[in-house]
Order: sequence, then C-alpha cells, then structure tokens
Amino acid sequence: MTPTPSPESAVSPPRLAGLAREGHVVLSVCDDGQFAQAVEAASHANVMGCLQCRKCSSGCPVAARADIQPHQMVRLVQFGQQDRVLASRMIWECTSCQTCVSRCPQQVDIASMNDALRQMACRAGTVAPGTAVTTFNSIFLRTIQRLGRMYEMGLMASFKLRTMRLLADVGKFPMMLFKRKLSILPPWVGGRAARKALFRRARASASAAESQIGGKP
Repeated sequence: MTPTPSPESAVSPPRLAGLAREGHVVLSVCDDGQFAQAVEAASHANVMGCLQCRKCSSGCPVAARADIQPHQMVRLVQFGQQDRVLASRMIWECTSCQTCVSRCPQQVDIASMNDALRQMACRAGTVAPGTAVTTFNSIFLRTIQRLGRMYEMGLMASFKLRTMRLLADVGKFPMMLFKRKLSILPPWVGGRAARKALFRRARASASAAESQIGGKP
C-alpha cells in the first residue's frame, strides 16, 4: 500500500519536525494531479506508482550532496509541488546512472523524470541558483544534435569559456590526452537530418506535456 503523507495543517509542529528529520515529505496537495500527469507524459515514468520504500535514495550515488532525496522528489511531484521541484538541485545532480530504476520494485524511472524536470525548469526559468550544470546541459545537447555523439574536448572548452572556469582541472588535461581519454578532432556521425527531427519531436513532446498544466512549465 502506498503511504499517504498527512497535510501540514493536520500535523503538529513537533511531529512535523520529527518527520522531517526522518526524511519524510509532509506537505499539502497543490493541484489536482496536473503536474504529475505532465511529468508522466514527458518522461513516460510511472510517477504515481512510487511506494516510498526509499530504495532509490539508499542507492543513489549523489543523494548525500542533493538538497532533497530521490524518493522525496517523486513525492513532491505527486503532490504537485512544482515550484519546489523545479528549483531543486536534485534534478541537476542526477547522473542518470539508473541505479534507482534497477532498485525500484515499481520500476519508477526517476532518471527519465529528472530529464523531463530539467527541461521544465529551463523553460520556467526556475533553475537552482549557482547551478552551472544548466550551462553544461545545454552545451551537451547542442553537441549531440550537431555531431551525433559526444565530443569531450569541445564540450569542456565551451563550458570553461561560458563559465569562466578557465584553469579548473587544467592539470588533468595532459594525462587524459596521454591515456587517450580525449580526442583532439571531433567525431563525425551521419544522419544529421534524423537527429534534428528527433530533437524536434522531443521539444514537441515536452510542450504537449506542459500544456496539461495550463501552459505553465
């Protein structure tokens, strides 16, 4: 049975604090399910299937540094806490390693949810302050669309120029070249027209999902 959080108004302040320390998300419903439906439509993840067993959070490699845990993020989506979710660092810290998906008894694809939520956050302009990963994300997607696969050298050069982190990790550059972890020349993969069509379909799918919540990302 899926545990149902109590509304904030129905929980005493001491109990609320205790639940917060235990990692529970105690909140009230902010909409009639439109946000959760939009996330499900954009990610094809079974958002409402989450049992809050916390297996995702216990196995997540970035949970310790995130502002909210994966299971909490899913619960926030279920309860329509759109602003809180889209402003969270968690959706950007996610590395899409699929550990949460492999551990989930309901196969809730949190990684795909985070992909959809990142797009919504960018469109809404509610990205967590100081999150340079949004810049990285946009450069990454442009590189894939243009070349068909990752070009690490070009990605890091663009990222450093955009963020002015010119000397960060520069000492690792020679060793990565020596071990052939980086390629000087960009790769070339055919099918550019097909990639453009794929990105157009992805944008159309995201726009259609957002229209379910009144045009608000």
